Amino acid sequence: MHGAGNDFIIINNIAGDIPEKDYPRLAQKLCAYHTSIGADGLMVIVKAEGSGDYGMRFYNSDGSLGEMCGNGARCISRYGYENGLAGEVQKVETTAGLVTGERLSPRIYRVRLNDPSVIELNKKVIIDEKEITLSYIVLGDPGIPHAVVNMPELDEWDRDELRELGRKLRFYSGFPKGANVNFVKLVSENTLKIMTYERGVEDFTLACGTGSGSSAAVFHMLGLVSDKNIKLLNSGGELSVDLTEDKGKIYDLYLSGPTNIVCEGEILDEDLI
Repeated sequence: MHGAGNDFIIINNIAGDIPEKDYPRLAQKLCAYHTSIGADGLMVIVKAEGSGDYGMRFYNSDGSLGEMCGNGARCISRYGYENGLAGEVQKVETTAGLVTGERLSPRIYRVRLNDPSVIELNKKVIIDEKEITLSYIVLGDPGIPHAVVNMPELDEWDRDELRELGRKLRFYSGFPKGANVNFVKLVSENTLKIMTYERGVEDFTLACGTGSGSSAAVFHMLGLVSDKNIKLLNSGGELSVDLTEDKGKIYDLYLSGPTNIVCEGEILDEDLI
């Protein structure tokens, strides 16, 4: 499946046939584009441990465990609905906490992202002896870390140079767990263009759901966009964010957008035996 170009392999393991210790190796193998299916990440559906309808374990293409994935959660909500795991509103247990998914139409799904546990606006960092101003935000606890760079000149940057800057910011020593890096440009009223360098993928992806939510929250806190129907123009498609702010805190952070089922089938890879 993919959500606005952010693509995932989904495996239903509620029966527990696949040992959890094998998940990282499966992610590395199956997400490789030239020797397997290829994807940004692997999502494994597991039995709920608490009040959720089911659980989700998300692994980046390099095999590292991710706390949560916004577009992945939207895709897995569609999978859950269409495969009878939950109704039109469902609760998904993730490493970052409980996420609520909602079916808006056959292909449009919305999730309530984890509330930010950290928001640091206009943070100064030094990269290659140059000062860069960005904002740091963490969704959930333990959360998903994002750096948001307000970059009006985004379209003027060479993509390779921007990728290198993204890589350096992703590994910046001041970020405890590293960070996904979002380069964002305000293109019109309530509309943002965004490019996200994702940790675990170690490159730009066509879309990032938590990156879009984090960027919308930061730009709202900076007074540059409103709190409803914020459009995020990702390379792979358009996402929409709604949020609520109260006394400097962001909550009810909703991400909406398209989902697409690409294929269903059986993995026959002989190298997995």
